[in-house]
Amino acid sequence: MFIIKTPASAETRVKNSRFLAEVFPVNSPEEAKEAWRFRKDTYDNGGHIVYAFTVGNQQNISGCSDDGEPSGTAGKPVLAVLQGSGLTNAMITVARWFGGTKLGTGGLVHAYGEAAKAALENAEFIELVPMTVADITLAYNLYNQFISKSAPLGFTVKSEEFAADIKVSGSICSENFPALEAMLQEIGNGRISFTIRQ
Repeated sequence: MFIIKTPASAETRVKNSRFLAEVFPVNSPEEAKEAWRFRKDTYDNGGHIVYAFTVGNQQNISGCSDDGEPSGTAGKPVLAVLQGSGLTNAMITVARWFGGTKLGTGGLVHAYGEAAKAALENAEFIELVPMTVADITLAYNLYNQFISKSAPLGFTVKSEEFAADIKVSGSICSENFPALEAMLQEIGNGRISFTIRQ
């Protein structure tokens, strides 16, 4: 799987209809809907702003909308292009300005799919590295040892709370998590508790 490093856009024309496709990162269906609403409010195209999105480590959640185009002629072809790209946590919107000539259902499928591909060709991707977020509770006397041994494993501290015990929240590459778990067991002899956040 890949995520977007650099968002991009592309403009295509089919029989005088203008298509503006944009690809950019999103992290939830709610964020995708907000991005779509923003474009609906921003673009004065008097017509359709089609979208498709995927989120999750394996494109677990996806959605699309034809936004008034004939059913299945716009959102689905854009979603197929997005899913086929291997991108996740990404969204493609395609705004259409009607050029006066009807494209027909086959023409629409082709035009929206090609617009989405054109935007993807201009975007820059990077490989998605699955991360595990953990909340760790430990005694004060184990803190320095924990910090010195967790850093080489790639554990990144996001927050710390010093109370009766110390609570540390952070993230680590998922493939390194078993090594972190073993280290916690080793230095704490079972006295360090942790929970994993999904």
